[in-house]
Amino acid sequence: MAIEQINGCIGCEECIKACPTDVIRLDSKTKKAFIKYVEDCQICHLCRMYCPVDAITITPYKSIPVVVSWG
Repeated sequence: MAIEQINGCIGCEECIKACPTDVIRLDSKTKKAFIKYVEDCQICHLCRMYCPVDAITITPYKSIPVVVSWG
């Protein structure tokens, strides 16, 4: 995804609740979060901000370059 890795997940589901695009799910066997719909992530950083153990890392590959309109 543009996200990420969820290493160190404690299964609290805060990232799942925070995600506005509903791309994060909880694995029923491991009880840990994972990104189910990678291509739909909007990189809003809400999952990362709400994670109490800082388990989520956002990678920049999907980010949009800055466009400067003056110059």
